[in-house]
Amino acid sequence: MTGEQQQRQPLQIAYSPCPNDTFVFDALAHDRVPGAPALDVTFADIDITNGMAERGEFDVLKVSYAVLPYVLGEYALLPCGGALGRGCGPLVLTREAGVDLTGRTVAVPSEKSTAYLLFRLWAADTLPGGVGEIVVMPFHEIMPAVRDGKVDAGLVIHEARFTYQNYGLHKLADMGEHWEATTGLPIPLGAIIAKRSLGARQLKLLADSIRTSVQAAWDDPEASRAYVMEHAQEMDPTVADQHIGLYVNKFTADLGEDGYAAVRGLLTRAAAEGLVLPLGSEALTFP
Repeated sequence: MTGEQQQRQPLQIAYSPCPNDTFVFDALAHDRVPGAPALDVTFADIDITNGMAERGEFDVLKVSYAVLPYVLGEYALLPCGGALGRGCGPLVLTREAGVDLTGRTVAVPSEKSTAYLLFRLWAADTLPGGVGEIVVMPFHEIMPAVRDGKVDAGLVIHEARFTYQNYGLHKLADMGEHWEATTGLPIPLGAIIAKRSLGARQLKLLADSIRTSVQAAWDDPEASRAYVMEHAQEMDPTVADQHIGLYVNKFTADLGEDGYAAVRGLLTRAAAEGLVLPLGSEALTFP
């Protein structure tokens, strides 16, 4: 297929139905960005898109930064469209307050997620004896498992930081607070990647188009509201707006120096702990 034919074909893209992603991609997905490549959109949660990236499926994907070391041979990290933030890190929850997790069993939603990497880095800094068994289970089962004593602790994300007290649980530690306190950097959450085979010209056009789509959403938030709420899974509009306000920020428009430092810092530290493959020196370079 020639480059010209590639440009005529819609790009196969998968991102989550979460408000931040639909807000970011609304204008682009609805052909309101002049000259932008057409998109064929599939909605999938990030644990699904991580696997798609490892299998080389789709042209463009929203993935966890934790999966980058395994996919950057085939995909390039785009400098925009993703999610980095502050004050939004995962939590470690326990049934009793002040538990020492040394040698204890911890439930996690995935071992290929930023949350898991942040947890292991926190444990390396604060638990010289190390944690015990790691149990992967569906996210919605973690807090009940901790409450019922099936595991000693659970690693939770997103809305669980607002609901864990309903389960009678205690916050042992905030992984985001630890990361920000020790690095001063934002928390790398979700990345936008695109196949290198699209070529430098198409990749740059895609990145410019995403930036334009983000700016259009900021300029006229109401224009994206129908798309956001259609996929927000009965989320209250006020909560959706708070979600967007937290995860769509200056790093979404451009990673910038601090954004790239956060990504490289997370993955370099994680590689030093043997949690991910080492990054090549040029792995994060954008064409």
